[in-house]
Amino acid sequence: MKDWNRHNAISDFVRTRRKESKMTQSELSDLTGVGLRFVRDLEQGKPNLMTDKVNQVLLFFGHTLAPTPISDETRRNLGE
Repeated sequence: MKDWNRHNAISDFVRTRRKESKMTQSELSDLTGVGLRFVRDLEQGKPNLMTDKVNQVLLFFGHTLAPTPISDETRRNLGE
């Protein structure tokens, strides 16, 4: 099994914002209406999370998932 990317942009963003807000994972779970396990998985960089729930958490911090252009170099390296 491939390791989770614990430092992807979304997991880092949520973890940092939650800590800056002085919230526990449990408090974030309660405030956003997602399960505690989901918050933990999100912060740990678990792949294949439901985007509607990811957006539920991101919206709490005033953000949302959106397509972002990538460089040609990144595109060439996607298959690695």
